[in-house]
Amino acid sequence: MGIFQKRPFGHGSSKKKKDMPEGLWQKCPECGDVTHNLELTQNQRVCPNCDYHFTQAARERIEDFVDPGTFEELDADMLSVDTLKFKGLVTYTDTLKKHQKKTGLKEAVICGTGLLSGRKISLAAMDFHFLAASMGSVVGEKITRTIERGTAERTPVILFAASGGARMYEGMLSLMQMAKTSGALALHAQAGLPYIVVLTNSTMAGVMASFASLGDLIVSEPKCTIGFAGARVIRETTHQELPAGFQTAEFLEEHGLVDMIVHRKKMRATLAEALNYLSPKSA
Repeated sequence: MGIFQKRPFGHGSSKKKKDMPEGLWQKCPECGDVTHNLELTQNQRVCPNCDYHFTQAARERIEDFVDPGTFEELDADMLSVDTLKFKGLVTYTDTLKKHQKKTGLKEAVICGTGLLSGRKISLAAMDFHFLAASMGSVVGEKITRTIERGTAERTPVILFAASGGARMYEGMLSLMQMAKTSGALALHAQAGLPYIVVLTNSTMAGVMASFASLGDLIVSEPKCTIGFAGARVIRETTHQELPAGFQTAEFLEEHGLVDMIVHRKKMRATLAEALNYLSPKSA
């Protein structure tokens, strides 16, 4: 027998593997750089190597955007219900509970009021981590209330949009939110009040076809995917090859749908300046 014995594969490594916390590091899909989550959070979830914008949670986004300590969340206790008794392998109720536990959110949007450089705003931020920020009855209602609150209090409305589209579990009730939010924005515009929408990755389908495309100023983060139907669906329907960069923020800025592309770390200062132009405090 030899002096040295070969250890069985994996011997002694299982405990160490179990003790290693998950989710501490993020690999950038753009440049492949690996960054600690703490560093990413401190950098507003922007890759320090290539400026790739990771998906940012709604609470983090709000904290980075408004004046410190000024955000007041409203309509926080609204919960979706399975009105249509959706039937599938997993019930709608169970799906909601799963995402509520995973994200710590009750729904896919956080709404409220806050100060931006000392100016009061009505604010909503959608969170893609919660069911791909799909728009159901509660999401539509909370956003509508945010807009109506801004109209009643004569404050600007700023909305950070992100969504995979309508929430299939709610059928027509979900699609109705497109008209409801758009109607609230029409009244807000009639009152002469500004509405700024920020498109984040990704903003698609019913959300993009309603309140996400109705801003007085439409801003986007870099390299976002923006559109109605997916590129594959459009290609198969039209039987045409799509141009390079189709449905990216840069392509849409070039063709006039997006007004400006703003780096996440410059968003606060840029929108504060835009509000001074759209609605001077002296007015």
